[in-house]
Amino acid sequence: MHTLKAYEEVVDFIASGTSPDAVASFKPSGAVRERVRDLLYFEKTRGLTHEETSELDHYMQLEHLMRLAKARARKYASSKQIH
Repeated sequence: MHTLKAYEEVVDFIASGTSPDAVASFKPSGAVRERVRDLLYFEKTRGLTHEETSELDHYMQLEHLMRLAKARARKYASSKQIH
């Protein structure tokens, strides 16, 4: 399953230790971004299989999680600069 790679990227990123600045600048690999682009294209042009729909849903959940983490990281980073 393609989403396993995306989950592994996020887990490896977290497990390696991180900082608010690193979280704020995290980007998925080119392969993951390309896969999401492909799924979005397929969704618009031919429709998605059940498996592809599930895969895209997982990517969207990861994206949402990372957006929340980035927003929180930016908040922590800016509060550290103020003190």
